[in-house]
Amino acid sequence: MMKKNHIYLGDCVEIMEREIDKDSINLIYADPPYNLSGKVLNLINNKTGGAFYKMNEDWDTWNYDEYVKFTERWIKKCWNNLKPNGSLYISCTHHNLAEIVVEAKKIGFKLNNIITWYKTNAMPSITKRTFTHSTEFVCWFVKGKGWKYNYFQLKEWNPQKTQEGESKQLRDFIHFIELPIVQGRERVKGLNGRALHPTQKPEKLIELIIMASSDKNDLILDPFFGTGTTGIVASRLGRKWIGIESNKKYFDVANKRIFRKN
Repeated sequence: MMKKNHIYLGDCVEIMEREIDKDSINLIYADPPYNLSGKVLNLINNKTGGAFYKMNEDWDTWNYDEYVKFTERWIKKCWNNLKPNGSLYISCTHHNLAEIVVEAKKIGFKLNNIITWYKTNAMPSITKRTFTHSTEFVCWFVKGKGWKYNYFQLKEWNPQKTQEGESKQLRDFIHFIELPIVQGRERVKGLNGRALHPTQKPEKLIELIIMASSDKNDLILDPFFGTGTTGIVASRLGRKWIGIESNKKYFDVANKRIFRKN
């Protein structure tokens, strides 16, 4: 029986196949590997969640063909698990944006929007060989017709107001989100004081996604659960959720954050 408000430990493709009911999920938020790990780059004086280190994780290292096949496999499972009017939001960077869009469209998803997250404290272009990588993206896909989009709730939620203090049209913060990389008390850190997870997403970004495409008591799935931010925000907003995480360290941290387990 599918467990709700529960974190599964293991491979997301296997668990979505074995544990998650077909056509049962209202909203999926996914923050998959970006396949950008490489040589370590140390900026000791950058204290965004601890000193900055370039992505160099085993779980983020693939050859290209394997990465494309993996992308196709997990997105196809998302299609099977989503309700007919369900939404799939996928975080990505320019490194994997094309592969995600192509594979999702091949499976049958419609791309509704690409949201831009402008990272106000992004690392500068140290190499001086490229423009600063100051943005990430969230692709919003829908499975069928009649998808949920809570326009008026988002309009009220939008932190930017008119000069008279009234709600604004959704042309500014909602579609071009200015948020810092997670830092301070929100950042989950290891015993060494550095960021525990290299791609932890801001709660405000997850809140936007959940509010936009789900209602209270809806069921949300996060197949790359990490340290549990989706579960924390979903609970706060009155949604049910399911998390899947393959990394035991992150799995343990997520359980501790959400359920206060020692």
